[in-house]
Amino acid sequence: MSTTETTCPECSGTVTPDGTERICSQCGLVVSEDALDRGPEWRSFADDERNPKRTGAPLTRSRHDRGLSTDIGRSTRLTGRKRRRVARMRRQHTRARIATKRDRNEVYSFTEIRRLVGLLELGEPVREQACALFDSAQQADLLQGRSLEGFAAAALYAVCRINGVSRTIEEITDRAKATPDELRVAYDALNRELGLPTGPIHPREYLARFASELDLPREIESHARELAAHAHDEGIAVGRNPSGVAAACLYTAATERGVDLTQERAAAVADVTPVTVRGTYVELAER
Repeated sequence: MSTTETTCPECSGTVTPDGTERICSQCGLVVSEDALDRGPEWRSFADDERNPKRTGAPLTRSRHDRGLSTDIGRSTRLTGRKRRRVARMRRQHTRARIATKRDRNEVYSFTEIRRLVGLLELGEPVREQACALFDSAQQADLLQGRSLEGFAAAALYAVCRINGVSRTIEEITDRAKATPDELRVAYDALNRELGLPTGPIHPREYLARFASELDLPREIESHARELAAHAHDEGIAVGRNPSGVAAACLYTAATERGVDLTQERAAAVADVTPVTVRGTYVELAER
């Protein structure tokens, strides 16, 4: 370090570093400063040896490589030989990213799960859990001889069941590439081998969505919740389709409050037959 950098230009005193500044120890003149904080942007409140660096894209379970792969982009500025070379590099890079059959299965199935999540308007946590559940199924060797599409749809359905998200098998298979039978076979394998913490769906889980689609007043939905709780406590909902019970509760509440709602409309929103709605309605009215 030269003399001009170590002495104060005003009083020729000694200049010492203080944080991001260099200050004269005698007159207090700030000789220079470095506004950039070159230290870590994190703080550690525990004496550990972990490295809490946060750089790069966030990790995600919805990618087979957790989102750590790179992509070779496309540019309109490249022409001729350089453009063909970059195209070959992009093709080889894509092949290298999927090195095993396991990775290929995950790429295909995770893409299907992300597509279903978007169509069903589910959130990112559901997507991440469904992909993690599919990965667990593959590690347990449950995919052999079964449909990848069925396991993708079953993983999403299972996560909806676990989190109390009201989505029926018919709603998922209407948008999935799997058939209802493929979904059920895969779901049975997941539930049997992995011990999923799923239980019976309460009819009230469907009420908010069905009431919104039927454009019913808030008081009808509130009364339907009371009827759903009564149906659950009295055993009326046992052995019945929970979405059908929810539709019947909405129909019963609308009838008692004088709101125009037909059994056909209530059954259509729940994807059940009017006979299903009528049977539950009669039993609710009798009790």
